Amino acid sequence: MKMHGLGNDFVVIDERDGVQRLTNDIVIAIADRHRGVGFDQLAVMSKRGNADVHLTFYNSDGSTAGACGNATRCISRHIMAESGKTDLTLTTNRGTLFARDAGDGLTSVNMGHPQLTWKEVPLAQDVDLDTLPIDGAPLATGMGNPHCTFFVDNADAIDLEARGAEMEHHPLYPERTNVQFAHVIGPDHLRMRVWERGVGVTLASGSSSCATAVAAHRKGLTGKSVRIDLDGGTIHIDWREDGVWMTGPTAHVFDGIWHL
Repeated sequence: MKMHGLGNDFVVIDERDGVQRLTNDIVIAIADRHRGVGFDQLAVMSKRGNADVHLTFYNSDGSTAGACGNATRCISRHIMAESGKTDLTLTTNRGTLFARDAGDGLTSVNMGHPQLTWKEVPLAQDVDLDTLPIDGAPLATGMGNPHCTFFVDNADAIDLEARGAEMEHHPLYPERTNVQFAHVIGPDHLRMRVWERGVGVTLASGSSSCATAVAAHRKGLTGKSVRIDLDGGTIHIDWREDGVWMTGPTAHVFDGIWHL
């Protein structure tokens, strides 16, 4: 399936029959937007334990990703339509996630608790996560993958391709990092742009939205419930006692068969 959440697009492979078909070369071939299908991330659906589905994520360069919020939301909507359920349990390499039908065509996913120690993010050394020793004093957050969030006067004025590429490989992040630039529009309302590790500039990112909302609250810029305007549309993040909930729209673009 080809799907997207706010323009953050995915290919979803169904391996729930227990037959493993993907190799790293196939992932990279499908990722090619000119000769394959094209995606920001690829997700594999499989069965594991008692969960409704297990998800494994890949970036467009073939590397693995620990979390992918928009893909999780899209696949949750697909499983709900397929099964008739309105509440789901999903497993990922990070752990167990929960999804629910939020009504009006929206889907909510609990992305779990943010990781707020330097070893969890992970960082290369013990530093203050709320004021990293990097020009611009960004914040570090783990959401199953590492994030570096800058709060700036105008996110739209940032050279995202240059700054994102530079920060993805910063030595403070041994596993590379997703990079966000955000500014405050109003009370509990942010504008954010994102560079994803292993991908580049994307129109949206669920885990980056969660990380940015958590960082904004830690910095005292917003409350725990935040609306975020991305290049691809608007998402809502709510940091609750049971984790960070993400709510937004999904789209199923087409089904296809990949011939090896």
